[in-house]
Amino acid sequence: MNEMLNTLIHFFQSGGPFMYPILAVLAIGLSITIERYLHLSSAKMKNRRMIAKLLPLMEKGELNSAAKIAKESNSTVSKILLQGIEHFKSARRRDDFEAAMEESIMEAIPRLEKRTHYLAMFANIATLLGLLGTIIGLIKAFTAVAQVDPSMKAEILSTSISVAMNTTAFGLIVAIPLLFFYTVLQTKTTEIIDSLEMTTVKFVNLLSRVKNANP
Repeated sequence: MNEMLNTLIHFFQSGGPFMYPILAVLAIGLSITIERYLHLSSAKMKNRRMIAKLLPLMEKGELNSAAKIAKESNSTVSKILLQGIEHFKSARRRDDFEAAMEESIMEAIPRLEKRTHYLAMFANIATLLGLLGTIIGLIKAFTAVAQVDPSMKAEILSTSISVAMNTTAFGLIVAIPLLFFYTVLQTKTTEIIDSLEMTTVKFVNLLSRVKNANP
């Protein structure tokens, strides 16, 4: 364990100054990943619980009871239903309250996608910082080689190139997980949005049924 830790420390220290901004990118990316994953997981759970409570009431036509429960929750599903019920009372056509509920979904999507796109950007930044660090390291290596004894040039050059490549390696080590986390969060966000759209269709159909029953 200690040997592995020492190897990692040596790898990091030999990479040069560009290792530190790449490490900062990793720290920011991980914090965004954790925050977004917890937020999306919480949103998904809240929506699922509210759907289980609201749908049976909507199927029975108990709009007031459904609205009362929805007002006590801050879930996205509750906000969508409340918007639909509010416009349902004054709506003449199905399209009126359906549009209002779709508008609520459009307002919710940016909150669900918030900050996730930064992960892809940080992955690119980490890769580019790694390449930049390597290029600058190679420039320094060739400059140093030009000033030493010819017999030592091969050894110094190989050592310098090995050290310079550490920056690119670290950039890729950071970029690959960030891209993976980005994909996971995007998939999770899409699942929530699809669930909201499907639930909205169900709510609209149930509201239409109530309206037809009470013209």
